[in-house]
Amino acid sequence: MQISLIAAMTIDGFIGRDEQDRSFNWTSAEDKKHYVQQIKKADAIVMGRKTFETFSRYPKDSHWVIYTSDKENLKKPQSKHITVETTDLAPRKLLEKLENDGKKEVMICGGSSIYTMFMQSGMVDKLYLTVEPVLFGRGIKLFSDNLGQVDLELIKVDHLSSQTIMLEYEVKK
Repeated sequence: MQISLIAAMTIDGFIGRDEQDRSFNWTSAEDKKHYVQQIKKADAIVMGRKTFETFSRYPKDSHWVIYTSDKENLKKPQSKHITVETTDLAPRKLLEKLENDGKKEVMICGGSSIYTMFMQSGMVDKLYLTVEPVLFGRGIKLFSDNLGQVDLELIKVDHLSSQTIMLEYEVKK
């Protein structure tokens, strides 16, 4: 099973100004296109509740796994074209479950605590990081301070536009 993490960030390493900030408000059209193309390939899209509730459109036939401790109040879209499940399982247990369910490609889509939790688990294979030409100065970091060292190998640099780059890394295990 392939486990990938995808995020857009500012040059100074932030994924949002605050918890209510939607990356779609400040990322380029090229990043949005790249993001949608990537999540369409995934058999399962994993994210936290706050991130999920910033979405208003969902790729058809997609399966979403949402981390939340408040399952009753999750705002689920009224769509019969996607499936949504909630979880509080540790990353390794969730990925075992998804693999047993026949999932082959899982995309980890945020926010910061979810990114950190999955990176700490040692289960992530790839990172797709879009770097946008923006500086926030402060905000929500891609990973929390307690991540620890993770060694990566740069696989690809893709210019999504003249201003936006996408970095593809493999996690060295």
